[in-house]
Amino acid sequence: MRILLTGSTGMIGSALVERLLRDGHEVVLLVRDPAAAEARWPAAHIVRGSFGDDIAWADHLQGVHVVINAAGRFGTQASQTLDAVHVKGPVELFRAAVAAGVERIVQISALGADAARPEPHLSTKGRADAELAALPVRSTIVRPSLVFSVDSPSTRWFAALALLPLTPLPAGGEQEVQPVHVDDLCDAIVRIATLPDPPSELDAVGPRALTLRAYLAQFKQKLNGWGGFIVLPGWLLRSMSALFGWASPWLSPASLSMLASGSSAPAEGFAKVLGRAPRDVSTFVHPGNRSALRREAMLEWLRPLPRVTLIALWVVTGLVSAFVYPREASLELLARTGLHGFVAEIALYGAAALDVVLGVMLLFPAWRRLSYTAQLLLITFYTLVITWCLPEYWAHPYGPILKNLPLLAAIALARELDAPDGRHRR
Repeated sequence: MRILLTGSTGMIGSALVERLLRDGHEVVLLVRDPAAAEARWPAAHIVRGSFGDDIAWADHLQGVHVVINAAGRFGTQASQTLDAVHVKGPVELFRAAVAAGVERIVQISALGADAARPEPHLSTKGRADAELAALPVRSTIVRPSLVFSVDSPSTRWFAALALLPLTPLPAGGEQEVQPVHVDDLCDAIVRIATLPDPPSELDAVGPRALTLRAYLAQFKQKLNGWGGFIVLPGWLLRSMSALFGWASPWLSPASLSMLASGSSAPAEGFAKVLGRAPRDVSTFVHPGNRSALRREAMLEWLRPLPRVTLIALWVVTGLVSAFVYPREASLELLARTGLHGFVAEIALYGAAALDVVLGVMLLFPAWRRLSYTAQLLLITFYTLVITWCLPEYWAHPYGPILKNLPLLAAIALARELDAPDGRHRR
């Protein structure tokens, strides 16, 4: 069949592309970066665009039998972003698909999605679900629970928590979850695309519900973690969310609310579509993916460390330069580089202010890459100036200038770990 798929850069979407191409379907992909998509899936037909763009859907839907919408966002995005990706864009596509005579539409939603839910992720998904259900087309709304995949951000986060010596349990870890394997989810979606009479709604869940504590215990056991658990009371969770929810999607009030409400459902319908029982959570981690998942989980903790330490380095250095280190000693060093009087004063306090600014910029994702680039250039400049004017510092026993070399390497590494796509590069 000819199948148009959105959301191919996501974890579920990319797995679906691989499966559809392997099964011999003709796949049309809507992507932001055609070059990257063509390099990864040369057999697919690539269309440049994303929800929110002015897309000539009628041209791209010609001959399409099935539309699958796997686009989605999860995190701390603004409500306007979620509305564009979850509601306006998909609904425009659904209506265009009906007008083009597409035979069926598959919408990948989320378990618990409902327009009345207070969480933006679930409410926007629910609004799109309702719009699709009202259209005169054969459609299926697939609502997965937690999806297990080594490429899944939630899987990596839970694995990272499990590898801590004391794994934190939000509110005791008694919340119900029912994880589904990404391969089972893809199998079900492909079958829905070909079944003569698919269900209009499908809860995609594993064979049994378990507590969050039990799910984390599976990761701890399978990934050779050690230690025990520690309960985080509700008041502490709320405080952490208020302080750090803006920086981490997993600590946002909406995420904690969704976790508290649970994510489970009867598995009979999903098993019927699959034609078999879905994989049990005890089989998710196996020798074939254990080392990769453990590495990804460790990087969840290691990845932000360079950024955090660089924030401390630049901010503290700026404050020490301006208010702690003897002013006369700083001006004496500047004099040896050719700066005197008022110019030296400006250089001293201007450089201190710049240090603080570079550190603060790292707190904001939109400014991080610029800050890293500026840090590399600034340290290189300082190193060259000191080499020319104060060469004896290369022979200092504490290596104050020599340490710039590993520092430059650490900044370059942090710049790549904080790549714009949010994925670390290996």
